[in-house]
Amino acid sequence: MSNLTLKQLRYFAALARHGHFGHAAEACAISQPALSMQIKELEETLGTMLFERGARQVRLTGFGEVFAERVREILRDVDELGDLARASRDRLVGRLRIGIIPTIAPYLLPRIIGDLTRAFPELDIQVRETLTPKLAQELSDGLLDTAIVALPVSDPAFAEVPILTENFVLVRHARQAGQPAPSREKLRGMRLLLLEEGHCFRDQALSFCSIPTGRPREGLDGSSLSTLVQMVGAGIGVTFIPEMAVEVETRSASVSVTRFDDAQPCRTIGMIWRRSNPLAGQLDRIARVIHCACQAG
Repeated sequence: MSNLTLKQLRYFAALARHGHFGHAAEACAISQPALSMQIKELEETLGTMLFERGARQVRLTGFGEVFAERVREILRDVDELGDLARASRDRLVGRLRIGIIPTIAPYLLPRIIGDLTRAFPELDIQVRETLTPKLAQELSDGLLDTAIVALPVSDPAFAEVPILTENFVLVRHARQAGQPAPSREKLRGMRLLLLEEGHCFRDQALSFCSIPTGRPREGLDGSSLSTLVQMVGAGIGVTFIPEMAVEVETRSASVSVTRFDDAQPCRTIGMIWRRSNPLAGQLDRIARVIHCACQAG
């Protein structure tokens, strides 16, 4: 096993993650034949197949699944050795991989990137936008340093630091402007447009309306808040959006925004990272800068 290399393990991890030689090669910034050769050499060294090759995708073998778990641990530990050295310095330098969910990214990033760049000019900030379960997995695998999500995530492996709390607003057609906010009971009888399953914002909206998440429902499930707002403007139904999205999403749609007077739907946004991450102290400093940027905004 002395012929195993970290490069081979990183290529293997990329192929296991993407399930496609071309996509994995692109992610690793090498040619597909070069990736294929490295995987073949790795399998020859191990004396067993790691992948089942198909016409359009590849799948891990039984041994490959077990091997992948161990490889992720090894690569995470190797990356944390580098982070340990970075944590010993007085200033934050190098790459910072931040994950962020889609219902936050377009509205929060413009408010915080400038402040982060000024506070930590030697940081190379790299942003990854996807859903919370994917971010949590990539955080666990060491592919991300931190993520900005809706709290709580309730994973004991992650530290959670709240950044801000914001309310949701109800978006209705413009002709309903000035009408009082409906009760939760009335909301349950309306055609409520929501994000597709997998978005935590969907579950939060359903929870406010006391609608079970697994109940079949009629309506439109959209992939973005922008789509939902435009559909409301077309007279299809009503929807919720977070307060931070109002200015961006409602300026080009024929809609009205209603805020609730009493019990208001809301969410807490925060940063999470692995408790074992040597950069935990620096990440806490970054969370404070983001908190201040949000308060100023």
